[in-house]
Amino acid sequence: MKDINEFLIKRDNNNYEVVIGLEVHAQVTSNSKLFSSSSTKFGAEPNTQVSLVDAAFPGMLPVINEFCVKQAIKTGIGLKAQINKKSVFDRKNYFYADLPQGYQISQYKHPIVGEGKVILDMPNGQKEIGIERLHLEQDAGKSIHDIDPNNTLVDLNRSGVALMEIVSKPDLRSPDEVNVYIKKLRSIMRYLGTCDGNMQEGSLRADVNVSVRKKGEKTFGTRCEIKNVNSIKFMQMAIIHEANRQVDLIEEGKSIDQETRLFDIKKNETRSMRSKEDAHDYRYFPDPDLLPLEVTDKFIDDIRSEIPELPDEKKKRFIEKFKLTPYEATILVSDIETSKYFEEVIKNADVKLSTNWITGELFAVLNEKNLEISQSPISATNLSRLINLIKDGTISGKIAKIVFEEMIVGDQDPQKIIEAKGLKQESDPKALEELIEKVIQNNADKVAEYKSGKDKLFGFFVGQAMKESKGKGNPQLINKILKKKLNG
Repeated sequence: MKDINEFLIKRDNNNYEVVIGLEVHAQVTSNSKLFSSSSTKFGAEPNTQVSLVDAAFPGMLPVINEFCVKQAIKTGIGLKAQINKKSVFDRKNYFYADLPQGYQISQYKHPIVGEGKVILDMPNGQKEIGIERLHLEQDAGKSIHDIDPNNTLVDLNRSGVALMEIVSKPDLRSPDEVNVYIKKLRSIMRYLGTCDGNMQEGSLRADVNVSVRKKGEKTFGTRCEIKNVNSIKFMQMAIIHEANRQVDLIEEGKSIDQETRLFDIKKNETRSMRSKEDAHDYRYFPDPDLLPLEVTDKFIDDIRSEIPELPDEKKKRFIEKFKLTPYEATILVSDIETSKYFEEVIKNADVKLSTNWITGELFAVLNEKNLEISQSPISATNLSRLINLIKDGTISGKIAKIVFEEMIVGDQDPQKIIEAKGLKQESDPKALEELIEKVIQNNADKVAEYKSGKDKLFGFFVGQAMKESKGKGNPQLINKILKKKLNG
């Protein structure tokens, strides 16, 4: 995805920049909902995971799920954010057909997590994106429009599911930065185990706030909010369209209305949904059924002690300990399962070779088959064995690729493949000398040319020797013996 500024319309030599803020809704990894014991398992039959609390039956009272509170605090710590020892749950009043209470229990002025930051690794260096807040809230249900032609159906399985709304500051300036930001945020939460980040299951989605202004201006333009975008690609597409739409309006001398918009993925355009509400439109007030949430320093410290090594710290360690490049380390720590796989491989294998094979051949196979590394057809143990066979000269890099292709089918031990197919590299100096002597005798004219100064012919002799060995000759030994024979 190119930089947004390449897509913005530039008229009369006026350059515009886009200003982006994200409100990310991350589903808390928890077995039960925020205020009830109903299951949160994905894919259940409609309305089979709904308690009387979730359905808002009269007289039902919410009871806070302590585990969800811990997950929110853990995420806040991972975002280097301020943890508020006192927070308040509020009622946010609005009507949706799938919001049974007629209000959403959320947090407004007193969220559980305050300001934090996320560091992005961009091609031109690192960039810090500010986090404004993280608050807990319950999800609404789901309206289904494509089953019955005459009616909208409602599934309340999601009603009451715990969400963390993570609000960024308006620090993002391009679709590229949004891409890196969402991936980094998702990576941090996966390391922490607080959100699985599965956008296809609705576990991670975002409201995207977009405005434009002329470069150099300090004040922000009028922003529009694009609701409920559930993929990074669609976020980027929506930003590009909305930014261009706003520039068009400005250039035509028209005003931009602050409003909520939807993104139509089929038409690749945003369209107006409603005028943008302000906080007073929601009539926030403290939920009378929930006391203010108070946590102690010890409660926070106990959670802090459970925080694992996070991507930024792991990247630093990989660079310092394993001498990886920043680029290599960034790739390997971007996903917790990838970093685990890498560290498992290098327990018994060369780091540099392991890095190359994981980020090269293995990633290519995973991309081709659309698999996560946790679904890798080759285990870390067997990849480690393959790398050791290359390192000790049993097979060449070229033969290793043949073996690798065989390993994909059934995660086979590379040693058994080599033995079954007779792929072991020839590293016996005496056998290679005999083979090379034959090549020299069969190409006396080329030997004469080489000795007369045509040094580039050396590659010809290497190729002939490899051909004579049926690709099994040890390349390093062949080079060494050839130099001795031809230059002697």
